[in-house]
Amino acid sequence: MKTALITGIYGQDGAYLAAHLLKQGYRVVGAARRSAAHGDSRLVELGIEKDVEIKTIELTESSNITHLIKQLQPDEIYNLGAQSFVAESFACPEYTANVDALAVLRILEAIRAHCPETRFYQASTSEMFGKVQAIPQSETTPFYPRSPYGVAKLFGHWSTVNHRESYGMHATSGILFNHESPLRGPEFVTRKITKTLASIRQGDATVLKLGNMDAKRDWGFAGDYVVGMWLMVQAQEADDFVLATGQTHTVREFVSAAASVCEFDLEWSGTGPAEKAIDRKTGKTIVAVNPEFYRPAEVDLLIGDPSKAKAKLGWQATVTFKQLSEMMMMADLKRAAKK
Repeated sequence: MKTALITGIYGQDGAYLAAHLLKQGYRVVGAARRSAAHGDSRLVELGIEKDVEIKTIELTESSNITHLIKQLQPDEIYNLGAQSFVAESFACPEYTANVDALAVLRILEAIRAHCPETRFYQASTSEMFGKVQAIPQSETTPFYPRSPYGVAKLFGHWSTVNHRESYGMHATSGILFNHESPLRGPEFVTRKITKTLASIRQGDATVLKLGNMDAKRDWGFAGDYVVGMWLMVQAQEADDFVLATGQTHTVREFVSAAASVCEFDLEWSGTGPAEKAIDRKTGKTIVAVNPEFYRPAEVDLLIGDPSKAKAKLGWQATVTFKQLSEMMMMADLKRAAKK
């Protein structure tokens, strides 16, 4: 039985990855901050909370990381732990750098010193492309991050590449484009959309307020993407891979797709801060723009080229944009109805 250590086990990706690894017969050990001791709601929702061992880890503390890795001697480590909210990274850039950049180096050094045969996966991100230099973005596209989050993740990405090339470690970076699910945190725009629309439908909220409606993202299903992570780690040679759908949609399109599931008939008007959407059936404003949600430096267009992952790993996204928005919207409507 292989042992896998997952940092960030209580997050969306950590939960889906744990479920996938359990199906493959792994012993799954999840690492989480002590302050997140009661954050296992996603594991509970997937029905696997009793099958995962939980260990305390603090990604800002080298000795804590080293002790856990030395003691556990895992076959595989998936580093999903991070401060992953882009907007928050502008407010807390130093903390973001500590957790998203330096922590990767801490883990890699602990592996190198105490279990060099361990296979390592680093959760890189499409946010590293930022002000995109090519369309679509692939493994060879130059990076141009536009947030402290993207900058920190880029350090972790290149640290992984450097350890692979310098020490022969099986260290892989997955450059994942936006991947969502019903388990997504409500601070992320897709889940904010579906959760708020469900509340409006139930009469518990009035207006969904968003930022840049023209921002374009390559949105896929997190359950697909964790399979890609696992496939990368199983590959004979470590490498870097983009995981994406190869399609892009605006925030406005996601709102419209989700709203149709709620039986809202949206009519859009205005531009920029004056943009809004009303429900033709009731005449009520359902969506409005709030400039407070604009980023200091915006990433306007992200669309990935997953051809390398398809060719070398046999991976491709299976859930469409429409299916994803429906899946998330239905889950939040059910949650709102229960409340």
